[in-house]
Amino acid sequence: MDIQTVTVYLNENSIGDNEYAIDSEFGPYQDSNIFNNVEGGLHTIYVRDKNGCGIDSEKISVISIPKFFTPNGDGFNDTWLALGISKEFQTDVSIYIYDRYGKLLNILDPFGPGWDGTFKGYPMPSSDYWYTVDFQELFSQKHRQFKGHFTLKR
Repeated sequence: MDIQTVTVYLNENSIGDNEYAIDSEFGPYQDSNIFNNVEGGLHTIYVRDKNGCGIDSEKISVISIPKFFTPNGDGFNDTWLALGISKEFQTDVSIYIYDRYGKLLNILDPFGPGWDGTFKGYPMPSSDYWYTVDFQELFSQKHRQFKGHFTLKR
């Protein structure tokens, strides 16, 4: 899984000495506004004043693209799908899967179960495959695109 770094930026009206936590308002809190090794998905960032003057929270979406999957029916990594995409944060989401020659193999439902490693019902061989993930950020209206490749291992 692709692991991300999250940096918290406060608006210019923020004053005071703050500390930060992720996914629990009870902490652990840290002085740094940077979180490393954050897995893809929905998370909540908590910011509290060190003097006890309040706590704020903000839900965020961290997009993560798995580097491989193993569609062998064991219940682990059996499908491939970009993680962290949510109707709450992204609109007009399109996910395309291509083979190494650029042939379009699948257009995924971003909120569905993911790609099972087949094309027209037949299993694709172990190899690298390419993806394009397109979406519009709901709040900023910015268009975002991720491109890359991943490995199907059988």
